[in-house]
Amino acid sequence: MKIMTCPINGERPISEFYYWGAIKTPPNPDICSDEEWSDYVFNKNGAPGIKKEFWCHSPSNTWFVAERDTLTDTILKTYLYDGGAK
Repeated sequence: MKIMTCPINGERPISEFYYWGAIKTPPNPDICSDEEWSDYVFNKNGAPGIKKEFWCHSPSNTWFVAERDTLTDTILKTYLYDGGAK
């Protein structure tokens, strides 16, 4: 059974989680071109590699970030989303 670590609830079966999509940094809508905005909205990088993704532990409704190698489908680490705080 595949296991994922929830930052709040620890190791849980992958069936308890929902994938919500890759984290992409949007361009500044005030200064970007229509082409840049449409690329952000409609295109994605499907090349294998390490991706940051939003996931949810559905029993506790805990949203977090998982860094996952899409080539090997290995979860490298999970952590709570900080909202982009520096």
